[in-house]
Amino acid sequence: MKYGYARVSTKEQNEDRQIAALVEYGVPMRYIYIDKQSGKDFERDNYKKMLGKLKKGKIVVVKSIDRLGRNYEEITEQWRYITKKIGADIIVLDMPLLNTTIHKDLLGTFISDIVLQLLSFVAQNERENIRQRQAEGIAAAKTKGVRFGRPAVYAPNEYAEIIEKYRMKTIDRQTAVSMIGCSTATFYRMIKEIEGEEEL
Repeated sequence: MKYGYARVSTKEQNEDRQIAALVEYGVPMRYIYIDKQSGKDFERDNYKKMLGKLKKGKIVVVKSIDRLGRNYEEITEQWRYITKKIGADIIVLDMPLLNTTIHKDLLGTFISDIVLQLLSFVAQNERENIRQRQAEGIAAAKTKGVRFGRPAVYAPNEYAEIIEKYRMKTIDRQTAVSMIGCSTATFYRMIKEIEGEEEL
């Protein structure tokens, strides 16, 4: 019996191409398990459900090794768990060498292990490169003044001296806003809050 596993990183991504490949290979639709989350680890509900169904002699089919996961050590650990502990087989459609149903001799196992480790490393390396590119993109955006996360909360009392200088006309509005690092609307809100406190 064949079980299929498909994974995409987000709910917006489409897994149809993977499912089509699995069905074409002969995996019944009812035996295809799909997760829509990151491949950084194996804490995935449907992956765990599939593992629970696996028995000796069954086969897990994935389209490519990175659909299984993107963490080098965990991919190899899961591979060994499925093939050695459970006694099931794995077929990676995009990499015919990663097919434990054939070449079960020592040389075949050796070649399969080498290819697995190489591809697992490539999968993790790509994930780290994606993270690095994201970090570089965020850093570049920040240098251009793009702000991330929730807007900062400005307490008027912390900037009372700057606001007072503006009210005394020793600095202009643009200078005061620049010194505080807030928007013009926030600056006027802080002035209103201070004036409200003064009226009490």
